Amino acid sequence: MTSQISRRSMLKAAGAAGVAVTAATAAPATAAESAFAHPGLLHTRADLARMAAKVKAGAAPYTAGFAKLTANRHAQSGWTPNPQATVYRGAGSPQNYATLYNDIHAAYQNGLRHHVSGDSAYADTAVAILNAWSAKLTSLEGSADRFLAAGLYGYQFANAAELVRDHADFDLARFQEMLTKVFAPLSDDFLVRHNGAVVTNYWTNWDLCAMACVLATGIFCDDSSQVARAIDYFKHGEGLGSLKHAIPVVYDDGLAEWLEAGRDQGHALLGVGLMGTFCEMAWNQGYDLYGYDDSRFLKGAQYVAKWGMGGEVSYTANTRAKGAIGGWSGRETASAVAGVDPAMTRPIWAMIANHYTKRRGLSASYVTRIAAKSSPEGGGGDYGPNSGGYDQLGFGTLAFTRDRASDAGASPVPAAGASAPPTAGARPQTGGTASPAAGDDLAASGSNDIVGWSAAAGITAVAGGLLLLRRRDRVRE
Repeated sequence: MTSQISRRSMLKAAGAAGVAVTAATAAPATAAESAFAHPGLLHTRADLARMAAKVKAGAAPYTAGFAKLTANRHAQSGWTPNPQATVYRGAGSPQNYATLYNDIHAAYQNGLRHHVSGDSAYADTAVAILNAWSAKLTSLEGSADRFLAAGLYGYQFANAAELVRDHADFDLARFQEMLTKVFAPLSDDFLVRHNGAVVTNYWTNWDLCAMACVLATGIFCDDSSQVARAIDYFKHGEGLGSLKHAIPVVYDDGLAEWLEAGRDQGHALLGVGLMGTFCEMAWNQGYDLYGYDDSRFLKGAQYVAKWGMGGEVSYTANTRAKGAIGGWSGRETASAVAGVDPAMTRPIWAMIANHYTKRRGLSASYVTRIAAKSSPEGGGGDYGPNSGGYDQLGFGTLAFTRDRASDAGASPVPAAGASAPPTAGARPQTGGTASPAAGDDLAASGSNDIVGWSAAAGITAVAGGLLLLRRRDRVRE
């Protein structure tokens, strides 16, 4: 198992290990020397051109995916933004974060619709939304949930803006300033200090939200140090969102345990979607994290797909430490997978299935089956009114369906002209409200949420006593 590094040494070591990239037409996109490729988060210029050409040609399933987009109320050029100076998320605060995520999804969907249809009215709407928020938003506040807001809405905002960054009316500099002052500092700080909690207090998806924000905003703002920190954390981070903590056990059948399968189905799906998003954004800048550690993410995604469709999977019990540093402490054991509803889905599978089967020519039977079952994928507004239905940008059937690469099975080799991975020398930004608030601020991974999901997930909590984290890491070489 890869040895873990301290939170502080992680910052110094970021980017030290090279990232293998794959060859020829199945290779990640290559960033120019000392810069990043734009557009280059979830969608490259080639991706956007492919979507437009396929829809114009009436090709399936692109047309069905585009129909999902055009039917969504957020994808309409008449959308009017409602920017706020302060966004609150979490108990004890005047929560208004639904306003933010609805506007973000409207900006993203209008930007995507513009690229596919060619109608500039949708680009103009996206720009108006983004400019309105960058002119007004100054802070994210609330309980520990403010870190979720920073992570989720930071990566989504960057992706929405990437679609229109070259628009004549888009205030790029002001938007970059908002991302670097409001969103990135909270996410960067969370990966170092975890809100003053022991590093395993927060479940996998908390780290992954922050990782996605640090990576996306780093790419959008051309901050190579920030990008390097995010990539290094994926490989070596101490928290539960790093690859070997999120997927702690690889079984002999080729599936790999997703840690949050011992919590509940919804959060496991969220985590898989976030890790896929992270890998896709990295791929589009020349970093193959999809294939890192013998395609460990594929094995974890296959596990969740099989389990989510009602199949039986193994689960190795694990115990994680909980609590605040210097404060209350405890431990929690997940001993079995949670129950599932085979009808539950999120718009996450098309991206993962198409990468492994079409770009790389690998077998991904469970992921392929669940992607087909979930098709055509929608986006924010299509999966219920609550925040969970807006955790992914979605529309994967339209955006990620691709033809099989002619040499997808080739052995990975460095892409021609690939620049070296950036190195990290900067400390995390601290401009946001990153320190723990007074009182109970460990939120949804703390002691006050255990009753709601422990019975279904087979989890027991023990207050006080020894802090223990037991892991098994059986990796097939």
